[in-house]
Amino acid sequence: MSESLPASASTHRAYPAYPELSWHAVFTGWVLGIVISVSIGFAALKLGFSIEGSELAAILGFGILRGLFGRKSIVENNVAQTVASAVNGASSGIMFSVPAIFLLGHQDQLDPALLAFGCIAGAFLGIAFIVPLRKQMIDFERLTYPGGVAVATILKSPGAGVRKAQLLVGAAVVSGGIHALSLGAGVDNWALGQWLGLPSYLNATWYLSLMTVGVGFIAGRGGIAFILGGFVVWWILSPLLAATGAFPLDEAGAVIDTPDGLRGLVYRPLGIGMLIGGAIMGVLLALPLIRSAIKSMSDASKAGTGAGEELPVKLLYVGIAGATVLLTFMAVNSVETVGLGRGIAMALLGTLWIWMSGIILSEAIGRTNWSPLSGMTLIAVTLLLLIVSGLDDADAIVAAVMVGGATCVAMSQATDLMLDMKTGYLVGATPRRQQMAQFVGAWLGPIVVIGVVYVLHDVYVLGSDALPAPQGQALASTVEGILGGDVPTEKYVAGALMGALLTASQGGLGILVGLGFYLPFNVVLTYAIGTALRLSANRWKGSDWADHTGVPIAAGFIIGEALVGVGYALTMIAQSA
Repeated sequence: MSESLPASASTHRAYPAYPELSWHAVFTGWVLGIVISVSIGFAALKLGFSIEGSELAAILGFGILRGLFGRKSIVENNVAQTVASAVNGASSGIMFSVPAIFLLGHQDQLDPALLAFGCIAGAFLGIAFIVPLRKQMIDFERLTYPGGVAVATILKSPGAGVRKAQLLVGAAVVSGGIHALSLGAGVDNWALGQWLGLPSYLNATWYLSLMTVGVGFIAGRGGIAFILGGFVVWWILSPLLAATGAFPLDEAGAVIDTPDGLRGLVYRPLGIGMLIGGAIMGVLLALPLIRSAIKSMSDASKAGTGAGEELPVKLLYVGIAGATVLLTFMAVNSVETVGLGRGIAMALLGTLWIWMSGIILSEAIGRTNWSPLSGMTLIAVTLLLLIVSGLDDADAIVAAVMVGGATCVAMSQATDLMLDMKTGYLVGATPRRQQMAQFVGAWLGPIVVIGVVYVLHDVYVLGSDALPAPQGQALASTVEGILGGDVPTEKYVAGALMGALLTASQGGLGILVGLGFYLPFNVVLTYAIGTALRLSANRWKGSDWADHTGVPIAAGFIIGEALVGVGYALTMIAQSA
C-alpha cells in the first residue's frame, strides 16, 4: 500500500521518495481516529460544540509514527492525520443530529445498523462531491483554511511532535485519574456560591472538569462570546428579574428563582431559539458563496486534473452513484410507513443538499474558519419532514432525522477533507493519496460514534445534566415545533431574533451566545477558566508556548476525561447485564 511521490507531480515534490499512503499510516490513523472521535463526540454532547480533530491527530501521529515505529516522513504523518480526522468526521455530524431521536423518545424505532450504513453512504457522498473542487479552492483560489495551516505548522516542526505527544498523554493520565476519582466519589460540582451565601439565582456553582478547562483553553478568544452569554444570563438578567420582581410563578403562584426552574422555563428556550436563529442567519449569509462555488465547479471541470494527482473523475461518479443508492435504501427502510416514493424523494433531496451544502461549508470554512454545520443540518431535517408529512409523528421523526444525520456526516466530511487537503498542499502531499486516505477512514467513524451514542445514553441519558446534548436539543425542539408540539413559541421566536441579529453582526456570534444561554452555568464557569488561562498564557508566556505546550496539555485533558467517561459507561453496562 506504500507509494512514493511522483517526481513529475510538481517541482516542490522532486525529492527522493518518502512513504506516504502506507499501512503504518492507515492503522495509526484508525487507532487515533477512534480515540479522538470518542473523546470529541463525548465533549460535543457535553458542551454543544465540536473541535477540530486534525491537530490532535497530527500531534499523536508524531508520537506513534516517529516514537514507536521510527517513521520520519511528514507526508506519511499527514496521511495518518487525514485518516484519523476522517474517522472523527462522524462525531460532530452524528452528535448534532441523532441525539434528537433519543431526546424525543423514539430510539426504540431506530435501527443502528441501518443508520450506520446510511451515514457511511453520506460520508462517501460528501467526499466524492468535494474532491473535484480541490484544485479550484486550494490551488487556484488559495483559500486560507486556517485550521489546515495550523496542522501544517505542527507537521513541519522537526522534533516537536514527540514532545507534544508526551505532554498530551501525561495530561490525559492526570485528567482521566481526576475524573475517575470524581465518578467514584459522586462529586462533580463545587457549590462556591452556596458556601459564600450568595442568592441561588446567581447559580455560582463550578463544574469539576479538566476536559471543560481544556476545551476553553483550545478555543481561546473564540470562546469569549460563549462565556459572556452565560454571565449575561445569570449575573445580569437574573439580578434584574429579582430587582423588578419579574421571576416566573408556578401553578400555585410561588416564585420560581432556583437555577433549574429559571433555566427550564426562561433561559433554555431562549438559548435554543438563539441557536436556531443564529444558525439560519449563518446559512443566509453564506448564500452568496453559492455563486462562487458553482463557478469553482465549472472552472475545475474546464481545468481538468494533473495526471496521477487526483482520483479519477469516473471513479468518483461510481462512488456517488453507489452512495446515493445506499442512501435511498436507508430512507426507504428507515420506517415501514415511508414507502418507495417518499424514500426516493428523501434520498434525492439529501443528495442534492449534500452537494450544495458541502460546497457552501467548504468555502465558508476556507474563508472564515467558521462553518454553520448545525444550521445546514436543521434546514435539511426541516425539508425532509415536509416530505414525510402525513406519517405518524414518531415515524416522521425517525425517518427525517436518520436521513438528516447522514447528510450532516456528509457535510462534516466535506469540510474536513478540504482542511486536510490544505495541510497536504502546504507539506507537499499527493492529493490522490489524501483523497484515498479520507475514504479509508470515513467508513469507520459512523460505526464507532453510533455505538458511543447508545452506550452513553444507557448510562448517562441524553438530555440530562450529565450529557445535555445542546445541538440535539435544539433540533428536537425544532422538530416538535414543526409537528405542532407544545413549545414556548414566544421564547423561541425572541431567542431566534436575538441569535439572528448577533450572527448578522458577526458570523457565528448568535450560536456562541445562545450556547451560553442554554448550557448549565456550572459548565460556563469552568470553561471560562480555560479561556482565561489561554489569554494569560498568550500574554505572559507567548503564543508559541501556548501553541506548543499549552494546547497539547489541554488536548490531553479532553481525551483523558472523555475516555474515562466512556469507559465508566461501558463498565456500568457490563455490570447491569
